[in-house]
Amino acid sequence: MNKKKLKVSLSLLAIAGILSAIPVASYASQKNASKNEAKVEPKHEEAAPVKEEELALDIPKISESFGHLIGKNLDSLGFKFDMDKIIKGIQDSVLGKEPPMSESECIQAISQDQEKKFKKVAQQNLNDAEKFLESNSSKDGIVSIEEKKLQYRIEKEGSGDVVQAHYSPLIKYTGKFLDGKVFGASKEDEMISLDETIPGFSKGIVGMKEGEKRTLYIHPDLAYGVNGSLPPNSLLTFEIEIVKANNPQDQEAVISSNTNELEEDQELALDEEEKEEVK
Repeated sequence: MNKKKLKVSLSLLAIAGILSAIPVASYASQKNASKNEAKVEPKHEEAAPVKEEELALDIPKISESFGHLIGKNLDSLGFKFDMDKIIKGIQDSVLGKEPPMSESECIQAISQDQEKKFKKVAQQNLNDAEKFLESNSSKDGIVSIEEKKLQYRIEKEGSGDVVQAHYSPLIKYTGKFLDGKVFGASKEDEMISLDETIPGFSKGIVGMKEGEKRTLYIHPDLAYGVNGSLPPNSLLTFEIEIVKANNPQDQEAVISSNTNELEEDQELALDEEEKEEVK
């Protein structure tokens, strides 16, 4: 993944892309449609007259609701705007007045503020993660796989097959932040490839037995760091239960694939033998 960057697009500043989501027909297309309709011979059946109230639009209500849409998208930028100045900017733009900053200057200013806040949050989260792991390491039942980087606690012993590196175990899990807030959880048994997940997760699962429940504590260096969609440098905890050490469906697929290849090789060999007999 690339480093997470918080950028502001032109479309977002110019009403957050809301206009692009509204299917408005252009005047030209409407005009052309009218011309095409004029060429069509009139039908005997007349269309039902449109009621006058159906043509009426509540402009004030629509305008206010549209303002709410703009406000929600502005709030998602995480920037403290002066709403009075935003309203003034909209009014001045309609009147054709020049803005106090160019679009590129405005975007750059907001991006710099976002980047500054991003780095501050990342550093604070990193400090919290390291402080927690340092304290957690001295608690009863905590095992360190990598010093100050990866820890676990066995919540329930298992007795089945053992998860090994490169396996694809079938698991149940709940992922939480340091404050206990859940950011993800399996709704049912879920297969995960240890070669395709974060290092802390794959290293923390290896050695678990079927039926075992374990809580992992993962330093951001072995998680997502400042990448991905989670808050930067988040310490992650995972409550994991191993259902199957290695997903049997994968094993069956490999066996089935090998069997098909063997059958194909046998058929080719028989074809070659028949050709030789014909000669």
